[in-house]
Amino acid sequence: MLRHLRTTVRHRSTIILWHHHNHYHRSAKYNPPKTANPPSPPKPPKAPQKPQTFTFHDVTWEDPYSWMSSLQDKVAMRHMDMYMEQEEKYTEAVMSDTERLQTKLQSEMASRLNFDLSTPPLRWGPWLYYRRVEEGKQYPVLCRRLASLNEEFISHNSPSSGFDFTSGKRIEQKLLDYNQEAERFGGYAYEELSEISPDHKFLAYTMYDKDNDYFKLSVRNLNSGALCSKPHANRVSNLAWVKDGQALLYVVTDENKRPYRIYCSMIGSTDEDVLLLEEQDENVYVNIRHTKDFHFVTVNTFSPIFSKVFLINAADPFSGMNLVWESEGIVHCVLEHHQGYLYLFTDAPKDGQIVDSHYLLRSPVDSSSNPRIWENVFIGDQNLVIEDVDFCNSHLVLITREGRKYGICSVALPLPGWKQAVHLRELQPHFLPLPKHVCNISPGPNYDYYSKTMRFTISSPVMPDAVVDYDLSNGKWNIVQQQNMLHERTRILYGTALSSAIAEKTTNVKFSSMNDVKSEDRNLWNDLSEFYACEHHDVSSYDGAMVPLTIVYSRKNRKDNQSPGLLHGHGAYGEILDKRWLSELKSLLDRGWIVAYADVRGGGGGGKKWHHDGRRTKKQNSIKDYISCAKYLVEKEIVQENKLVGWGYSVGGLLVASAINCCPDLFRAAVLKVPFLDATNTLLYPILPLTAADYEEFGYPGDIDEFHAIRKFSPYDNIQKDALYPAVLVSSSFNTRFGVWEAAKWVARVREQTIYDPKHPILLNLTIDIVEENRYLQCKESALETAFLLKTVDS
Repeated sequence: MLRHLRTTVRHRSTIILWHHHNHYHRSAKYNPPKTANPPSPPKPPKAPQKPQTFTFHDVTWEDPYSWMSSLQDKVAMRHMDMYMEQEEKYTEAVMSDTERLQTKLQSEMASRLNFDLSTPPLRWGPWLYYRRVEEGKQYPVLCRRLASLNEEFISHNSPSSGFDFTSGKRIEQKLLDYNQEAERFGGYAYEELSEISPDHKFLAYTMYDKDNDYFKLSVRNLNSGALCSKPHANRVSNLAWVKDGQALLYVVTDENKRPYRIYCSMIGSTDEDVLLLEEQDENVYVNIRHTKDFHFVTVNTFSPIFSKVFLINAADPFSGMNLVWESEGIVHCVLEHHQGYLYLFTDAPKDGQIVDSHYLLRSPVDSSSNPRIWENVFIGDQNLVIEDVDFCNSHLVLITREGRKYGICSVALPLPGWKQAVHLRELQPHFLPLPKHVCNISPGPNYDYYSKTMRFTISSPVMPDAVVDYDLSNGKWNIVQQQNMLHERTRILYGTALSSAIAEKTTNVKFSSMNDVKSEDRNLWNDLSEFYACEHHDVSSYDGAMVPLTIVYSRKNRKDNQSPGLLHGHGAYGEILDKRWLSELKSLLDRGWIVAYADVRGGGGGGKKWHHDGRRTKKQNSIKDYISCAKYLVEKEIVQENKLVGWGYSVGGLLVASAINCCPDLFRAAVLKVPFLDATNTLLYPILPLTAADYEEFGYPGDIDEFHAIRKFSPYDNIQKDALYPAVLVSSSFNTRFGVWEAAKWVARVREQTIYDPKHPILLNLTIDIVEENRYLQCKESALETAFLLKTVDS
């Protein structure tokens, strides 16, 4: 994926003009005061036009705003700076009457923030690792404690400063202070990768260098705290420890962000790092990871036409790479090792036929057959889909989905030595307890291969994310971190001591089939479903495809047939739409809004066919699915007519903007966050490097059919002339993979070609920094977006 383009944006300055009116009495006769005329609405800025003609596949088109992306043209960039300043002032002027509302919303959202940013301790070997934030500091500190000195780890403040006065021992060790890292990197600390060595002696990590737009590798000695003299590589995209922590493998990218070289660095040695692999073909990408037992490093190489997996012996990384698996095309594949067997989790075609979901294969490590023979572990079950897998020494854990119902089950290892695949139920899987309405399950780091406790994050539209530890040996479960929204404050649990009530209630939990799993006590999960309802609908799209639609609303504040509604969409890369509980949405839900999520084709959750039916030449399916869900909300009177809002992030912005182009009168407003809007030009003439996955998703312009499909769904190229568009707030930044010029060009063209109505403003909001890294700035941006929606929909 593209790395961020970094530069600076001027801070906004708020200007308030006070108009004083003096009234004079011309006679003794009383004259009623004249009603002041309302101020005329501010006029939007008009971007300069510099027409430029493009021709491709015998198609010719004009782009008067192409100058906005001429990053090497200093004159054009000066014009861009001036234009962006005008856009900022226009947004401020239009939104000036909502300043008090924004302050109120920002206060609401900030009050719901999880103020304790410390992470629950994660046990790995003899250590408990965690991050905590010191008072008054912006960034966390990575720490660890010996588990033997602190079996009942309850909080980071007890004992004080990590010193146990009873034993006289300091039990906390600071490993890395990210506030000091910020000083190294110009006041900004963003870590992409971090890997502790299996002997717990070193930490390898990459920090973003925004001046050079790459990630820089550092290795720190955890005993002394000092930086190692090498490696100090730039443009690093992957890490993997070998030789029990004595050596580090790392991948570097070329100037176009393509991972293409693997190096091996011996820690403590003065020798030059050794180049193990270089892929010179510009279409081939390289990725590495260590198996969980640290016995091997897997090397994945992939291009538009093939995917391959190689093995490196971690004990002897210079012994070469062995090819263990290959497939045609770009496919997902993760390889693990367990007691002499290789396990491969993939969605590659079987016997030349495309499969709709992932499956698990295995093969003995010492197999001598050429090519290697892989056998299926499970017989495919259309009703039960395996979404993800995780391993420890004693168990295989599967994240499953049956329709919309998610589950986690464990299977004891080693598996029987059967030569034929079996049904999952024959292995007596143990399904673990879950709350209602789970929309996603993410495995935690789970570094400790020899622990029977595994960590997962459980997400739901009506429950704050819960970090849960499951003991696979007995089924006990432990919520180790979750925000308690019922009290507008945070309750965080650490270790075993604070979870005794849960442990007591779950000691006698009997494993059953997935359909029979029930939460022992909803309140233990901080479930909000008593206050916020979650409904699931199936919407028939234009061609009869059934599109899942999830609806969330406040049981107390919803107004029948009168509720405004917010419809989320994404629909790309096979990614599951994020339907997690977001505390900032509570401000809309408590004001009677409906929040809905359309799982359109192109996204995840429906298998590979669901993904492929919404990409490349079939991208129109995503857009029509989204429109069908929008119409369903209005026709079923779930959302009041003329009060429906679209919301899209990144490529979701393409989805929503395209839907607006097709049906501008269906939406009252829209919020597009760092949107992908100029598909034709971005795919034909990329300013920032694109990957094979990007072209696989949206199409290769060199193919004439795919080029015409791109032209048809590109929002910038299909704006309706002389139509009344909804109010739109486009948030963008120079710190985004889709450059600010995409948003600026779209905003300028919409204003130029459509009917301008001050009640339907088209606004461009520039964020000052990377919002995700500053929670209070995130509250400010969310407050602006929410105020925009309340202003435009309720007016």
